[in-house]
Amino acid sequence: MTEIDILKTEIRAFADARNWAIFHTPKNLSMAIAGESGELVAEFQWLTAQESMKDSLSSAKMDSIRMEIADVAIYLLRLTDVLDIDLSKAIRDKMSINESRF
Repeated sequence: MTEIDILKTEIRAFADARNWAIFHTPKNLSMAIAGESGELVAEFQWLTAQESMKDSLSSAKMDSIRMEIADVAIYLLRLTDVLDIDLSKAIRDKMSINESRF
């Protein structure tokens, strides 16, 4: 079992323990990803390109960014679980397409 599979299992168990399956439709999960992505963008909103670099960010700011990235990833992994998508394969397939395009 890969780390991604383990995380998906843990996220599913978390959702199941709270009876959230009814809310975790692909539509709702994709909207949650968009919302959390917006929160991630907000962390960088008024920073210059230089200020957004790792070495320029405070530890508190890095922690906030880290948590927003985690929120996006949690919803993304939950969506791949609900839709039975192999994320690793999807990424490899897309990278192969990108290789031929760019």
